[in-house]
Amino acid sequence: MRGRPAAGDTAPYYFTYIDQVEGDNCLASMTTQLDEAFAFFAGISETTSRHRYAPDKWTIRQVLSHLNDTERVFVMRALWFARGLHTGPDTSLPSFDQNIAVAGAAADERPWVTHVEEFRNIRKASIDFFRSLQQDAWARHGVASGFPFTVLSLGFMVPGHVTHHIRILRERYL
Repeated sequence: MRGRPAAGDTAPYYFTYIDQVEGDNCLASMTTQLDEAFAFFAGISETTSRHRYAPDKWTIRQVLSHLNDTERVFVMRALWFARGLHTGPDTSLPSFDQNIAVAGAAADERPWVTHVEEFRNIRKASIDFFRSLQQDAWARHGVASGFPFTVLSLGFMVPGHVTHHIRILRERYL
């Protein structure tokens, strides 16, 4: 898929992630990012993965757990809209509360390597999903958390969200 999301494809807030993606091919960005991000995460030690830069901030493990959960949510929304599963203009998929998800994941109780492998497996599945889409599916849309999304905007949010958080990890954690 080539082309970038336009104003109106999603709420302005989500361009925080979309604008992190270079070029006009989100699938290529996801694919390239898989190896780069995996190497970055694999280079973090078990001990370092428990670091948080302030008492009220997530550990690195919790950040990666958040990335894994959020990618699943973005792809689930893309699947829902791409397959035409929304039932009308008043139908909205529920919100995703990242703090509830992080608390429920108990990320600090699992070995770091399991989070890193989970990232790789989720990303491979995301790439497979987006690669399978027919051209017209990219323009399909729906509402989630009260905001509009096109499948294309969600496709860009997947790598953009990871880029955003890797930058934070480099600047504040490592």
